[in-house]
Amino acid sequence: MDDLRAGRWLSTQRLLASTARQSGLWTSRTQVLALVAARSTVLSDWACEDPDDPGLAVLRTRVLVEHALAAAGADSPGAERLEWEARESCWAAARAVPLDPVPWVCLLALAVLDRTRQRPEHRHGTSDPMLPPGPWGLLDEALRRDPGNREAHHRMLRYWQRVYRPAAADFVNVVMPTAAFGSPLAALPLYLSVDHYRNEPRRNAVVLRQWLREPHFSRAQRAYESWAVSEPGSWPVVDLSYLAHALWASARMDAAVEVFGVLGQFASRAPWSLVAESSDRAEELLLTARQQAFAGRATALA
Repeated sequence: MDDLRAGRWLSTQRLLASTARQSGLWTSRTQVLALVAARSTVLSDWACEDPDDPGLAVLRTRVLVEHALAAAGADSPGAERLEWEARESCWAAARAVPLDPVPWVCLLALAVLDRTRQRPEHRHGTSDPMLPPGPWGLLDEALRRDPGNREAHHRMLRYWQRVYRPAAADFVNVVMPTAAFGSPLAALPLYLSVDHYRNEPRRNAVVLRQWLREPHFSRAQRAYESWAVSEPGSWPVVDLSYLAHALWASARMDAAVEVFGVLGQFASRAPWSLVAESSDRAEELLLTARQQAFAGRATALA
């Protein structure tokens, strides 16, 4: 990442070349690296030297998607053009590298821009009567290439949260019974709980101590049990942060200490920035939670 910021791309090329046969790692690494590349012209320099590199192709698609999402979020005049370019790049990448899940994950990311489901690929039905038509075909294509793909599931969850919120919980309830025990997908319900908290009147949610009640308490417990049997290092920092928060907020201090201990010096802004009184108090809430957990104080309220 430091090399990319400095305009150097050879280390990224080598890293992606060594990752190409590991679908889950390939998806996560291209996502992170593209966030850095999107803020520079390094990919243009790379293209001048090695225009046919497969790592370059997927990063360029990722960057186009990030630009399209950012433009739409800012309501920029060129947002529609950027969205079209990003979609075309996704479809071209899907044709060029048929076994790569990333183009399909990127199409899922862009699906949130079609809130009225005008595109046919966003109106696919599913065999589950609880779930409305949506971009299920895109999800299926991503999971066909990488069955436990974390980003694909999170993109689908985010899609429903933005397009039709009631379907988000139904989607998670359908996914969880089929998710491998120990998989980071066990953290998906924790994202639902945070989203519920953010969309409830804050005063009422705190008074009711949401995470001590169902289904939030059980979600934290099940996620912890799944993480406890997972391979070390298999859960990303953000999922561990959601788990640490959920355990602290549900007054499971011993378990919270375990997760905070594994996190060590690492942290993510979410969920702390989402549940704090204001986003600039996220670090304060995180430090308070850590202190309470290690002190064994069951006084969490958020």
